[in-house]
Amino acid sequence: MSARHPIIAITGSSGAGTTSVTRTFENIFRREGVNAAVIEGDSFHRHDRAEMKLRLAEAEKVGNKNFSHFGPENNMFPELEALFRDYAATGTGRRRKYLHDTEEAAPYKQSPGTFTPWEDVPANTDLLFYEGLHGAVVTPEVNIAQHPDLLVGVVPVINLEWIQKLYRDKKQRGYSTEAVTDTILRRMPDYVHYICPQFNHTHVNFQRVPMVDTSNPFIARDIPSADESMVVIRFANPKGIDFQYLRSMIGDSFMSRANTIVVPGGKMELAMQLIFTPFVWRMMDRQKKASN
Repeated sequence: MSARHPIIAITGSSGAGTTSVTRTFENIFRREGVNAAVIEGDSFHRHDRAEMKLRLAEAEKVGNKNFSHFGPENNMFPELEALFRDYAATGTGRRRKYLHDTEEAAPYKQSPGTFTPWEDVPANTDLLFYEGLHGAVVTPEVNIAQHPDLLVGVVPVINLEWIQKLYRDKKQRGYSTEAVTDTILRRMPDYVHYICPQFNHTHVNFQRVPMVDTSNPFIARDIPSADESMVVIRFANPKGIDFQYLRSMIGDSFMSRANTIVVPGGKMELAMQLIFTPFVWRMMDRQKKASN
C-alpha cells in the first residue's frame, strides 16, 4: 500500500462482470480528473493465444484435464506482484497489453491473441488500476493481495457467472455450448484453489444474485437483467461506511448483516459511485499530503 502511488485492483473470474465495474471506475476517474495507469490481467498470462492452444493440446495428450488460465503455471504471478510493488514504491513498473481482437491489434500491426512488447508504465500517473483474474492472489511464492490500497471482488452466484460466460463466449466469440462447458469444467480445480480464495482478501465484494430461475445455466437463452437481480455488497471492514446514507440514496435496500447491504440490481452502478468516489477522494487527498 502506498500514499503516493495508490493501487486499485478489481478481481473476478471470467464472466463475473469485472468489465462493468471497470466502466464505473472510468467514469469516476474522468469526473474527478484522475489519471490512471490501466493494467489488464490478461497481459500477465504466460502464453499468447497460439502457444496456449499448443500447451493445451500437449496437456490433454498426457491426461491433464485441468490445464487452465486460472492457475500459476499459465500466469506470471511474480511479474504481476513486481509491478504492484514497484508502482507502490516508485510510481512506475513494467507492463504490456494483450491484443484480444483485430481492432485492438491493428494499431500495433500485430496479430490478435498476441502481446505487445514490455514497456514502462508512464510517469506521473495518479494511481494504478488493475482489472483481471488475479488481483488478490496469495500463494506460498507471492502475495499480490498485500499491495492494493483498494481490492474489489466481483462474484456473481456461480450459475449466473456461467450464464454470463456462456452468453459472451457464444455470442461474441462464436464458441459452442459444449466448448464453453468443457472450459468451465477444465478450470474448476484452479477456480477453487486460485479464484475463490482471493475473496478472503478483498475489501469490498459485489455479488449479483438473480431473482429468476437459473437452475440450469447451460440452457439459459438470456442473461438475467439487472432489474431481475439483487446485489449483495459486503465490506471486510465496515468502519467509516455510512450505511444509513447509502440506504437513503439508493432506496429499496436492506442490511442482511452488520457489514452487508443488499441493493436492487439496477442500482448497482449508483451504489458503486456512492461507495467508491469517497475512496478515490481519500486516495488523492493522501497522495497530495504525502507529496508536500
